[in-house]
Amino acid sequence: PIPVSSGQAFPLPSLPRKQPTVLVVCGPAQNGAIGLVCARHLRIFDYEPTIFYPKRSPDPLYRDFTTQCEKMDIPFLSYLPTEVQLINDAYNAVVDAVLGAEAEAGEGRGPCAAILATLKHIRIPIVSLDVPSGWDVEAGSSGGISPDVLVSLAAPKQCARRFLGRQHFVAGRFLPYDVQKKFELNPPEYPGTECVVALRAPR
Repeated sequence: PIPVSSGQAFPLPSLPRKQPTVLVVCGPAQNGAIGLVCARHLRIFDYEPTIFYPKRSPDPLYRDFTTQCEKMDIPFLSYLPTEVQLINDAYNAVVDAVLGAEAEAGEGRGPCAAILATLKHIRIPIVSLDVPSGWDVEAGSSGGISPDVLVSLAAPKQCARRFLGRQHFVAGRFLPYDVQKKFELNPPEYPGTECVVALRAPR
């Protein structure tokens, strides 16, 4: 769903650079694992992802995701340039998979704080997965990043009400009906075989 959303928001012919480069920045927990899956699928869809994954999880599943990316020859950065112009010049967009809905209050500090400080200053578009990094899942932004595109997983979180970016997608077609009923979700209609739907038209 995430590469499909990226393809709708940033189709290959529209990218400003000849090389369809995308930087995927992954955190140590679940959102980072989703970022690894995203990078793999971006490669399948003919984008050229590069991954920055500074704190690798010991979870065997996450290790498998990392191995899959390596076997697809997706490069991993050893460090994130603090000179934001280097990122602006090298990539068409950044996928923010640093922190997600399950992030705890202290996780925006330490190593993640330096990453977020860099992401706040880049000028190329940011695609955030589920919850923009640095945002409270309910209250929204409190000095976090300002993504151009938000891809809500399963259903939009409360903080999505404060999202002011260009496009908002939801990827929740896979949700079982009993889960929808339990949480009183009202999912949008997914046309045809689409796995994602745009909640906000591009502007």
